[in-house]
Amino acid sequence: MADTPSLKLPLVAPSQAQKHVTVNEALARIDAALQLSVVSRVENSPPTLTEEGAVYLVPPGGGTNAWDGHGGELAFFVNGGWAFLEPLAGWRLYVADEAAYLSFDGVVWQENILSMGPSGAGMRAETVETDVVLDAGADQLTGFVIPSGAVVYGVTGRVTDAITGTLTEWSLGVDGFEDRYGSGLGLGAGSWLRGLTGQPVTYYSATQLKLSATGGDFASGTIKLAVHLMRFELPRA
Repeated sequence: MADTPSLKLPLVAPSQAQKHVTVNEALARIDAALQLSVVSRVENSPPTLTEEGAVYLVPPGGGTNAWDGHGGELAFFVNGGWAFLEPLAGWRLYVADEAAYLSFDGVVWQENILSMGPSGAGMRAETVETDVVLDAGADQLTGFVIPSGAVVYGVTGRVTDAITGTLTEWSLGVDGFEDRYGSGLGLGAGSWLRGLTGQPVTYYSATQLKLSATGGDFASGTIKLAVHLMRFELPRA
């Protein structure tokens, strides 16, 4: 029985018995590939419990049990078993547990790519989030770092648990430029910031964000921060 070239959909043969089986298999493959969204891309073996129609991206070089030999392919659960799709260059998908988009360049999946050359070079846009739990003190460096080689366009944030202490306001930046992404910032839950710079700032080494109290010290609070940045992928060797 012949298949279609891209999605490998089974074609109905003349005078074929049980045509509905072939048609249903084709519809299941279309359902898996259309508006492609995968549960995860880090699982090496099939989950013990999964929903009908769930799709996973099997890690390259990975795959055990029912996924053995299918590294780099899309595994979708249908009729109580696993079927597979081999991606083609130009395919794009959404990874639900990472909130990330991937594009396939014919060799590897590239994350959040805006533009891509035939050799794998590309421009990657990212929004990286972290929750900062404040400790007592006048200032605090985040455990999270801006990645090396990142071009940062701005930082946004929201106070999720009210900031307490003797301070009257606070600022956000990096060491040496403490108010680069905002000053006079509010303390109450729901207070927000949209820290933009006049031009993008490049960080050539991994850099922590710095929160500085004004008029006193921090005591407690939680702030969700998001760094909006661009990175550049090298051509493959």
